[in-house]
Formats: sequence, C-alpha cells, structure tokens
Amino acid sequence: MQIDLNADLGEGCGNDEALLDLISSANIACGWHAGDAATMRQTVQWALARGVAIGAHPSYPDRENFGRTEMNRAPELVYADVLYQIGALAAIARAEGGRLAHVKAHGALYNQAARDPVLAGAIVRAVRDFDGGLIFFGLAGSAMIRAAREAGLKVKEEVFADRGYNPDGSLVRRGTPGALHEDEQVALDQTLSMVREQKVRAVDGSWVPIRAETVCLHGDGAHALAFARRIRERLGAEGIAVRAGG
Repeated sequence: MQIDLNADLGEGCGNDEALLDLISSANIACGWHAGDAATMRQTVQWALARGVAIGAHPSYPDRENFGRTEMNRAPELVYADVLYQIGALAAIARAEGGRLAHVKAHGALYNQAARDPVLAGAIVRAVRDFDGGLIFFGLAGSAMIRAAREAGLKVKEEVFADRGYNPDGSLVRRGTPGALHEDEQVALDQTLSMVREQKVRAVDGSWVPIRAETVCLHGDGAHALAFARRIRERLGAEGIAVRAGG
C-alpha cells in the first residue's frame, strides 16, 4: 500500500525545506495569496533536490486575506487567473530543469470549487488547456473531481489529516466547531482510517466512505513539522509507502 503526502509551500511559514524531506508532493504558492518569484524558485530548487513532485497552487487575487476570502468572479476571469499562475510556476520549474506534475487550487477558490460545478469547470479548463497531462488535485468526491474527470484529466482525490468532515463528505467550514483537529492523535487515527479503510468519521459520529489518494498536511500550524514527522513514522510502521505516483 502507498499514499501521496502533499503540503502547501512557498507561503512564508518557515517550514518548507524541512517539510520537503517528509512529503512526496509540493503545492507551491504562485504569488497571488502568498509568495513571490524568488520564493517560488527557491522552493522549486529544494523540491527538485529531494525528488518531490512540483505542483502549482493558484488562488484568488487575495494577498490581504491569504486567499481565504470567497469571491464571485466570472468563470472566464478565474480561467485566466489560474492559467496565469500555472504558467508562472511552470516557467520557473522548467528553467530549473524540472516540470510541473499537478495543480491544486488554494483556500477559498478550492472550497468554492468543491461545491460549484461552474467554478470547478473554469479551473479544470485552465489546467487542461495548459497541459492535459497534469494531475488535478481536488477534494475527494467533490465537484472539482467530477469536472476534472469529465475533462479527461488524471485526478488525485484529496483528504485532510487534520480537518473535520460533514456527513456528506465536505469539510467542516473553518471557524465552526469541529473544523480542525487540535489533538494530533485524532488526526493520525483519522488519516490511517482514510488511507487503509477508505472511510472517515464525520462530526455527527457517522462513517462516511471516502477515496484517499493524496493526504494534505498543513504546513502553517505551530506544530506542523512535528506532526508531519509523526505521520510519516506512523505510515511507515503500518507498512504504507509515501510516494507521489502518477
């Protein structure tokens, strides 16, 4: 058994180089919610040195709120936004002797697209039109995954180690009870359940089927690095290899 571990990097959290020793896929901020050209280049260099798959992490134009503000942008604007950001990171990766492997939307763009087929379609079209060989990361079972499959893209259904789930498989909205697992043991147990058994316990206590193909580890928490080490150790102890695959 194997699983992909991904983390959002290039966001100024200070853990990037160390996290790259523990993950298999890096989602690199493209400057619109965090990061800049120099940070993108440095993160790409670190990822290439470790054999970690490089992915673009596009967002809404929202540096003031770290890309977490929901917006009502026209699909054609979102298409152009995403295409622009993918192109920027792809150029840097190519100049460093690497290439993009995947794309994963960030923050509010990700969360809105998970439930909005029109928005999901705009993101997916940008990815497909840039490079139809890229892998699309999206919330497991969401509108993003359906749109990507319909467009003929390869997908990885994403789950979250430390986030709470609703009975319909969606994430509990940030800022509400149960949105984030503060207890590391709970997050570890949830991850193993999703990876080994393909199910997650929702906030109401019910078990929800879920397809886990890549697990997101948040890199911006106070104990993010320590948790990443624990999850790698736990996966190893369970005989689960960590690989990007695809």
